[in-house]
Amino acid sequence: MASHITESLLFGASFAAPDMMAVFGDENRVRKWLAVEVALAQAQAELGLVPAPAALEIARQARVERLDLHALGAEIRATAHPLVPVLRALSQLCGGDAGEYVHLGATTQDILDTGLVLQVREAWALVARDLGAIRGALAALARRHRHTLMAGRTHGQQALPLTFGYKVAVWVDELDRHAERLREAEPRIFVGNLAGAVGTFAGLGEQGLGVQSGALARLGLGVPRISWHAARDRIAEIGGLLVQVTGTLGKIANEIRLLQKTEVDELREPFHRGKVGSSTMPHKRNPSTAELVVALARLVRAAVAPLLEGLVLEHERDATGWRVEWAALPEAFVYAGAMLQHMRGVLAGVEVREGAMAENLARLGGLLLSERVMLALGERVGKQTAHEVVYVVAMRAQETGVPFREALLAEPRVAAHLDPATLDRLLDPADYIGLAARLVERVVGAPPAGT
Repeated sequence: MASHITESLLFGASFAAPDMMAVFGDENRVRKWLAVEVALAQAQAELGLVPAPAALEIARQARVERLDLHALGAEIRATAHPLVPVLRALSQLCGGDAGEYVHLGATTQDILDTGLVLQVREAWALVARDLGAIRGALAALARRHRHTLMAGRTHGQQALPLTFGYKVAVWVDELDRHAERLREAEPRIFVGNLAGAVGTFAGLGEQGLGVQSGALARLGLGVPRISWHAARDRIAEIGGLLVQVTGTLGKIANEIRLLQKTEVDELREPFHRGKVGSSTMPHKRNPSTAELVVALARLVRAAVAPLLEGLVLEHERDATGWRVEWAALPEAFVYAGAMLQHMRGVLAGVEVREGAMAENLARLGGLLLSERVMLALGERVGKQTAHEVVYVVAMRAQETGVPFREALLAEPRVAAHLDPATLDRLLDPADYIGLAARLVERVVGAPPAGT
């Protein structure tokens, strides 16, 4: 029986994407450790530190399929060491002299850190893939609805008209910054570490730097200027970027959730017959996937928080912060992968309720255009005076239920300067969306001709 929700037969599909689970599963974790050991032996053989036949044999035997993961787990519990059982098993597979050259001059953290970076690189590609798909879906929505009027809201209240495409373009712009951050971070975080017990290459001597650069080149990783055993800013940066990306996804999902409220009904997440909203209210169509995404964003933030403890470590190596990473970083990635997967599904079929947007836009009876009326009146009587006048009229309209247009015409200080025809123009929301459509195109590009 699974004890963690990501492995649950009941809830696992909600909280974990299979491809991300595979990246951080035991099999792939050990596969990456073995890849590092092979690269280390090959680099040493190239420099004459290890016999070439020994390096070939290590490479031939270093296959995760040849190891018994259950037995390794038992040995790790017995030795209280994460890597020694793997090294013993690999040495035995190699046999003879070759087995004696396994892990020469390296320390456990070298292998585990470098292996973790290889896992992160795989996971990074999945994040980038799904983020690109989400960005594409949002960009298409923004272009399609660049002229679709809706109420803009501040402090939870209607503020000014805008377009749905504009709202979505803001999200796209935010995702573009995340994508840029991810690309910029790669040279900093896709860096291995093979420097020995305290990072000085004491076990490898003068050829230590050559061994490290040769091994990391084989793995496609960058070479650090100096050991980062006790400098975990790279891991903290990875966690921070995950928090930012998933925070934006959580915000988008929460906006969909809010706009699906019955009294608003401007957006709806995809629905299919058989999807159940309530065990007792048959009519319910809940934004359950959007809610799940918001919850997952919170779980990512919670998982990443312990990684920040690794920024304060003792001396040259300190497992109190390092061991936290083994649990927290995979968990954050797995939750993030689930979020990305769910959001791809939501955005592929989100329903935009243009009629409801138009109805809600008219709900305040013109009050949404109070700024425009104030600015027009201000050209005659001054902005501050106009604000005071329109404020009094707006409050009166809301308190008495009189339509804003009638309340304005009943106010002598307004009627003296703005006639009914002018007020009708000023109270048209379609004529007061500023540069919304143009701003959408700045972010997502112009739509194809004829659309």
